[in-house]
Amino acid sequence: MRFESPTTTKAAASMLASESGAAHVLAGGTDLLVRMKMGMVEPDLVLDIKRIETMKVLKVAAGGVHIGGAVPAVELGESERLRSLWPGVVEAANLIGSDQIQGRCTVVGNLCNASPAADSVPALIAAGAKALIVGPKGKRRVGVEKVVLGPGKTSLGRDEFIEAVVLPARAGKSADAYLRFTPRTEMDIAVVSAAVNLTLSRGVVTAAKVVLGAVAPTAVVVPAAARAIIGTKLDDAALEKMAKACRAACNPIDDKRGTVEYRTKVAGVLGRRAALVAFERAGGSK
Repeated sequence: MRFESPTTTKAAASMLASESGAAHVLAGGTDLLVRMKMGMVEPDLVLDIKRIETMKVLKVAAGGVHIGGAVPAVELGESERLRSLWPGVVEAANLIGSDQIQGRCTVVGNLCNASPAADSVPALIAAGAKALIVGPKGKRRVGVEKVVLGPGKTSLGRDEFIEAVVLPARAGKSADAYLRFTPRTEMDIAVVSAAVNLTLSRGVVTAAKVVLGAVAPTAVVVPAAARAIIGTKLDDAALEKMAKACRAACNPIDDKRGTVEYRTKVAGVLGRRAALVAFERAGGSK
């Protein structure tokens, strides 16, 4: 196994492109190192991107938010301005692992690990985040929802990596929220999760996006759930219609952590609760 630690994105892309064997990018390493120790992967090249200065940048501005691929999750939680603009994204990122893990893990690594239960992914999709992808032919941007294709599978080419995720400018009277259910309060992955992002005008929802996690091979955008609450003040009828749409969108598995029926029911509950949290944060009043 070869270990490389380039200092530019151009050098990193070149190294990936020239590697004929299995190459893996190391951001925080909190997933990759575990998989290596378990013998699930045997890299020919481990590419550490934490020495690339541009990938360590967290920029929170009026025009949007830039989260570098090497920015640890703990830095997101320490940014008061980011917490005020995108509280759901931050709370999702800060649910990845323990305090020790938080100092290493990144939302980009969480995205590229491509777990159906990844915490940051539903929140990023609900926020309308874009992934800035670097390859030997340059850079391109795609919606985060187009990165993960299935468990452990992404749309990235073997010679590509994600330099950053970018959140759009925040409209007024807008907020997001992320909730998950786990058997334990710490050090566990989501059995079901829900992210909601919405905008209000005079207390009425004018735009919304609802995304579920851990109920299908990839995070699920639920347009019907968003339509159910747009034009409302989240009255009980609208919330029940939203919950029904969330349940209908589920395609979960049975495993030791939850049954199909249980995950489906909880998806509706969490979607409803996340909408209420986002509504209150945006200045709405029941």
